[in-house]
Parts: sequence; structure tokens; C-alpha cells
Amino acid sequence: MIMVQPLRRRLGFLTMVSLLFAVMALVLGPMPNSAAEPGWWTPTARPMPDSQINVTGEPFKGTDAQGRVRGFVDAHDHIMANEGFGGRLICGKPFSEQGVADALKDCPEHYPDGTLAIFDFITKGGDGRHDPNGWPTFKDWPAHDSLTHQQNYYAWIERAWRGGQRVLVNDLVTNGVICSVYFFKDRGCDEMTAIRLEAQKSYDMQAFIDKMYGGPGKGWFRIVTDSAQARQVIEQGKLAVVLGVETSEPFGCKQILNVAQCSQADIDRGLDELYNLGVRSMFLCHKFDNALCGVRFDQGVLGTAINVGQFLSTGTFWQTETCRGPQQDNPIGNAASTAEKLLPAGVTVPSYASGAQCNTRGLTDLGEYAVRGMIKRKMMLEIDHMSVKAAGRALDLLESQSYSGIISSHSWMDAGWTERLYKLGGFVSQYMNGSEAFSAEAGSTAALREKYGVGYGYGTDMNGVGGWPGPRGADTPNPVKYPFRSTDGGSVIDKQTAGERTWDFNTDGAPHYGMVPDWIEDIRIVGGQKVVDDLFAGAESYLRTWGNTERHRAGTNLASGAAASASTSQWWNPFVSFAPGRAVDGDNGTRWASEWSNDQWLRIDLGSTNLIKRVTLDWEEAYGKSYRVELSADGTNWQTAWSTNSGDGGLDTARFAGTPARYVRMQGLERGTQWGYSLREVGVYSD
Repeated sequence: MIMVQPLRRRLGFLTMVSLLFAVMALVLGPMPNSAAEPGWWTPTARPMPDSQINVTGEPFKGTDAQGRVRGFVDAHDHIMANEGFGGRLICGKPFSEQGVADALKDCPEHYPDGTLAIFDFITKGGDGRHDPNGWPTFKDWPAHDSLTHQQNYYAWIERAWRGGQRVLVNDLVTNGVICSVYFFKDRGCDEMTAIRLEAQKSYDMQAFIDKMYGGPGKGWFRIVTDSAQARQVIEQGKLAVVLGVETSEPFGCKQILNVAQCSQADIDRGLDELYNLGVRSMFLCHKFDNALCGVRFDQGVLGTAINVGQFLSTGTFWQTETCRGPQQDNPIGNAASTAEKLLPAGVTVPSYASGAQCNTRGLTDLGEYAVRGMIKRKMMLEIDHMSVKAAGRALDLLESQSYSGIISSHSWMDAGWTERLYKLGGFVSQYMNGSEAFSAEAGSTAALREKYGVGYGYGTDMNGVGGWPGPRGADTPNPVKYPFRSTDGGSVIDKQTAGERTWDFNTDGAPHYGMVPDWIEDIRIVGGQKVVDDLFAGAESYLRTWGNTERHRAGTNLASGAAASASTSQWWNPFVSFAPGRAVDGDNGTRWASEWSNDQWLRIDLGSTNLIKRVTLDWEEAYGKSYRVELSADGTNWQTAWSTNSGDGGLDTARFAGTPARYVRMQGLERGTQWGYSLREVGVYSD
């Protein structure tokens, strides 16, 4: 704990480090129930005192005429973030047996006037001073631009559920670097320890709500571990809560000086542990490059500061290259930052070329192992925060296995991947922007949603230290008018009140989770009913992605161990073989390599005739720019099943109408490099 000193000396001490952990954190928005008559949705008792809900009417149950569930999806929230980052970054907790007055307490160091609210004044600006008292006045917090106070009080989540939300993804979150540099903490900074605690607290919150409704299983807040269970919960009119993970060093998979600090065994143990905790979706990297993947950069002053944090954590700065395709990471730029003063003497942040803005670091071998491990466990991969190079390879892997378990939950994926994600059967949500910006972004992808018949989601990222929609003003010509009806039409929603404070979306924006229904009404007013209809179809679409993930069955690779021949094979030395069989030996560490000319081929004899629908080709750096996948029943007469003139390496998946064949051939036409053709593995499948 730091010593309390005169304010001038204390602020001088903090200047050097304040910006760094602030912007790093930005990586990372008796009280009766208001229902007129009691019903199954009304608890028999609440803790005292408590917040009001201010929604009347029975929550809708069942499915529509086509048997589809209804409701909104928040695919990215952080209910238990107060337990991460050392326990003192987010002030307050989402529930307490002693009620709202105990739950929504400010951090101890914020009393009496916020003078020591270091993280608050860095992230919000000003001097950080504020009224630390929550209940009953809530004078200064929660607020849409106050990033350090609890926004996920259970009664506010209840209001969102009553307003039509039916799926909530609770991402367990922390960051060891932020924890280590922040002055105030109650516990250690190990990320997996924090994740375990947040998972336990999530189950504790479920039990807390159950108790109000008469016992286990009776509350509206239901943690679910499979899509069928989620459907059942939603059909009962309740909220299905899915556990996810968003952290920078999952399983301890940090990299220091480009050396991984974890192993395949660590990944297996970590995935098994998370699965047993109930986690069903997760990020593999977040803000800092780790042993699994490179990240999509932040930019400007923020990018420079996070890059400094990357160096202090890993010993390496971000490295960039010219992007290979239309997708791009954010440009880092060369903006100066006070955070640079934290670097050791003689160390400076590199300068970056404006035309080179893609991370050189993609999905590592350990990262590929983790993706394949998630596929085996039927978990959903969160692609946001992955570098373009990492995201592209992850998509390659999922496509090669026809695996639909991919989520973009809060607008941190290059929009150019959207159709590719939808083709796989994945799900997309947008960050909780203001209604104008949200509606515009939703409109830009509306045609794709219609094409693929999918709904839409939002990612509130509450407690994620990101900022949330501000007010449009009391004088806006098209305000939210209270009370208003929920999207399904069955509930009436009035202004939300807690203690002496009543929030109005027009003048307060979205300071806490209870304002989600008000924000959706604002979207209806600004963006139109079509945007809201897409959002209301989100629950069905999300569960469809999850269900297809669970039903996935790994296909049998007919080429595994098959006889292989080639036009040529490169010779290196007597101890290294690039023979054709290396491309079908099941080992990604070996490969077939041809001589250095365009007209080359690799042929695989499956031993008998099979129905073939899919061929995967995992290229080494020497790839085919133009080539054909050909099939034959007799090894003499060939027909083209698939071809490309724009190959870019990586893992290609060729899909075509089912064709009986015994022989499969890759016929190279034009090389993508000065070298020959080189394939790590070829897969042949009947599904």
C-alpha cells in the first residue's frame, strides 16, 4: 500500500506510470419489485435495501410459430470484473446478501472525495474527485463515462432480462500486467486464479438469485453449459448465462523474448479446467502478443502506450509487415506517449511504416494446438483481438473441419471477415455504441444477415473499461418517451430508479446494465424497427451456432497414411526427406517439397473408391498461387473438381459436389514464390 502524501508530491509520483496502465486497461462500459401483481417472475423477498426494476408485465415464454426462441443476446459482458485485476480496479460487486447499499460501495481509497481514485481520474479525465457514496444518492456513479464502478448489479441485469434479453455471455476477465502496476490490490495477479474466482462468484450469484425465488433452479439467472439447456431456459422465459474467458495469458501462455512459457500439456490442462468450470467460449489472446497468437493493434497514443506495456510484459515490441490481403490490423502510428518514460534507458519504441500495419505474429503452433483443442471440446472461439494473420489462420483451421464455433462479439474483428464467418455458421455482435453509430454499423452488414438468415447481437462490455453511449440530450427531437413497451409488446418499461436516483436515457445515456432496454428503444427510434428485429432474432441465431458446434463430428481423413507419389521431390541432405509421403503422415512438422518449377503435381492413392467432397491443403511457405484439385477413378483419366488462380498459402479448403474417386491430385500451375510447391499435410474427406 502506498503512503498518503501531500497531493502535489503524490501526483508527481504517479505521472510516470499513470497513462500506461490507464490505456492498457482501456484494452480491456425494503424495496418492492415494481410489478403491479406478483407472478413467477417476482421474488418472494429481496435483500434490503435494493434497487427497483421498473418493468411491469410477464416475461415472454416459449417459441414463435416456427419453433424459434426469441430475445436479445449480449455476447460480451464482464459481471465479475471486480474480482479481477487484483480486486480493486472495478469498485463494487454485482450482489450482496446485505443489499444494494453493501454491494455498490466505492473502493476504500476513493473516500472521502476521490482524491486517491487514481484509475478513475486517468480513465475519465479531470482530477478523479467524485462523491464516493453509491446508495441512496448515486450522485456521480455509475455513469456512462465512469469506467471504474460496478455496472452489473444483479437487479439491473434483471431489468435487461425483463426487457427482452435472453442470452448473456459473462466473460471472466483480468489482466496480470494491469494488476501488477496498479497500486491498490487485495490479492495476487495470477490470471488463472482470478478466472477461477470469477467463475465461482458467478455460480454464487445464481444461488443468490435462486434463494429469492424459493431454492435451487428457481431463479431467472441460469448458467447453462449446452445449447439444449439454453433453449429450455429461454423457453421458460428466463435468462441463459454462458461463461466465457477474455484474458491476456490463458493457461499461463505468456511469451518472453519470443519464447513460449507454456506447453501443449498446459493448454490441455487449462482447456479441461475451463470446460469443467462451465466455460464454453474464449479468447486466445487479448492486447499483448502471447505464446498462442499475435493481437490486433490499438492505434495512436493508446497504441504506443500499449506497445510499451507489451515490451514491459514480454521484452518485445509489436512488429509490423505489409498486409497480404484486404484485411488489416489497426495502424499503430508513431504517436508520442508519456508511457515511453517507463522504458529502460536506451530503449525506444520503434518507428512504423504507414503502409505496414499488419502484425507479423499470427497463430503460433501452440495457438493452433489450442484451436484444435477447443474444437475437440466443442468450445466456441472468440476471434476478436486476434491479428489479421492469426484470425486468417484460425478461420482456415475451422473451415478445414467445417466447424461453426466462431464468434465476433464486440466489433474488434476486421469487417472484411464477416461473410467468411457467416459461411462457417458463426455469430456476430457489435459493441454497445451510441444508437446512431450502432445503427449505421448494423446497416452495413444487414444484407449479409439477410443472405445467411442470421440474427444480430450486441456486446455491452460493461465493467470492461471501454465507455458506453452518452446522452443525446433532453432537447433531442426524437427522445425515448417513458414509459414504453418492450419489443415483444408484453411489458411496460419506465424510468429506472435506485434509491434517490432515477435514470433517464435521454439525459444519462447508458451508465449501467439496467439501461439496456432503454438503449434498444433508442436504437428503434434512431435506426428503425429492422435493426431491433435483427437483434431480437439474436438468441435463436446464437444458439444455432452453439448447437452446430456441439454436433460437429471430425471427419475421417481418407488420405492419412495413403500411398503418395509426385512429379519431383526436392533433395536437401541425406538426413531430411521431402518425399511425397510426408504430406500424408499426419505430422505438420514434415512436408513434401517439389523442385523449383511451375508444372508439378502430388498424387494420393486412397486404395479404394470413396465419395469425396472436401480436400484440405496445408501449405508451407512455398505455396501454389494457381493449381487444380483433380480426381480420378483409375489414375489415368482426371477431372478437375476445384481450382484457384489466387492462392495465398496457408490452409486451403476445396469443397465440391460429392464425386466417387480413388485418386486425388494437386496439379500445380503457377508457384506463389520463387521456390517450388510444398505441402505439410493433405486431407481428403467424404463429408
